[in-house]
Amino acid sequence: MQGGPAKRAGWAPGATTLAAAARAVALVVGKGRTAEVALQTEGAGAERSAVRAITLGTLRWYLRLVPAIDSLLTRPRTVSPLLRALLAVAAHQVEYSRNVPQHTVHAAVDAVRVLGQPRAAGMVNAVLRRFVAERASIFERLDTDVVVRTAHPGWLVEALAEAWPERYEAILAANNAHPPLVLRIDATRTTVEEYLEELQRAGLAGRPLGFAPQAIELDRPVAVDAIPGFAEGRVSVQDAGAQLAAYLLDAARGMRVLDACAAPGGKTSHLLERTPDLAELVAVDVDESRMARVRENLERLRRTARLCVADVRRPESFWDGRPFDRILVDAPCSSTGVIRRHPDIKLLRRAGDLEGLAAVQGEILAAAFRMLAPGGRLLYSTCSVLPVENDEVVRRFLAREPTARSAPLPPADRVAPGAVDRPFGIQLLPGAAAGTDGFYYACLEKTTAGT
Repeated sequence: MQGGPAKRAGWAPGATTLAAAARAVALVVGKGRTAEVALQTEGAGAERSAVRAITLGTLRWYLRLVPAIDSLLTRPRTVSPLLRALLAVAAHQVEYSRNVPQHTVHAAVDAVRVLGQPRAAGMVNAVLRRFVAERASIFERLDTDVVVRTAHPGWLVEALAEAWPERYEAILAANNAHPPLVLRIDATRTTVEEYLEELQRAGLAGRPLGFAPQAIELDRPVAVDAIPGFAEGRVSVQDAGAQLAAYLLDAARGMRVLDACAAPGGKTSHLLERTPDLAELVAVDVDESRMARVRENLERLRRTARLCVADVRRPESFWDGRPFDRILVDAPCSSTGVIRRHPDIKLLRRAGDLEGLAAVQGEILAAAFRMLAPGGRLLYSTCSVLPVENDEVVRRFLAREPTARSAPLPPADRVAPGAVDRPFGIQLLPGAAAGTDGFYYACLEKTTAGT
């Protein structure tokens, strides 16, 4: 028995929620699933949002919670992945929620039974009771290690310290913060001022973010079905840092534009909203299921583009040979700039991933650049904060491509508060003054001669 009915007489309130969150956490930690995939079947109805919040919170702090729990176990390695996940979930609720700790312990003990492992109830009860009583002294000892204190893998702490020696501690703190909910209005259908009034009528409040002209940050997160105009496509959810791509690409009327790694479609749709009179926008992604999300987004927004499921590194599978005036390469990356939204990245990424990712990024950049018209512009973007995926990829490409040159972008502090100028682009850091996720942008031009 892996689950259990939503309710059962005698179970403590919250037991099924903790059990569902434990199953999700175990899938991430033990099976390498993303949190989104792991959560697809966990929880139902009103319970679903609680399961999601507990799961993401546990993943955010997993690398701090598990050493604390392990210190209370006689033989940590003998504990099953599912029970270890349940202990972490319960420890998260004790340490980071407002719930009464004793109630969490009772719920966790019953969650063991929900998970079909009743023989472990005594062990879970004993460990969690000790955690409640001793957690202050345990964390006082463990938190001397920055890896545990910030709940980040050691390789990432080292990489951030090397890349951003004066900023890495702020990046680590921002990664553990709860992200804001930022909207992008469709400026062809409403204005920021009109939409702020609409939010007020709906009992919501927000503020405009001037550096991203279509962005509004809500005072508190809400479900998308509670966002006025979302279903009708007048507004989308998109981080303000991601919204900058459409402005930096600077497409104009009559241009042919390629969105080379389009899924899930936020930047694709923004390009269409900002420049509705493009000659054509071609959106490409290698993953058919992710391309389905692009299609859904465009249908909701009442926008159209030519969608192609293809590997952009093989242009012959979708390209008709006519060059593009503008190309957006939002390359697959480590996603180290969006950890606050996807805390599972801490557990899923490895230091060894970076070399392979950088190689793929270089291949995609080179293939996309071949489709760029002379005089055209390509915007290279990642949601990484690591130079190996950003400036280093651009530097290597420029060194081997004689028709490419680095095109200037506006000074970083004019693009977004707290953004940082880099040798070949600009870097937005998580949190920072603008409050965005972490993004890198660099612009390349194709010269008419090999200069």
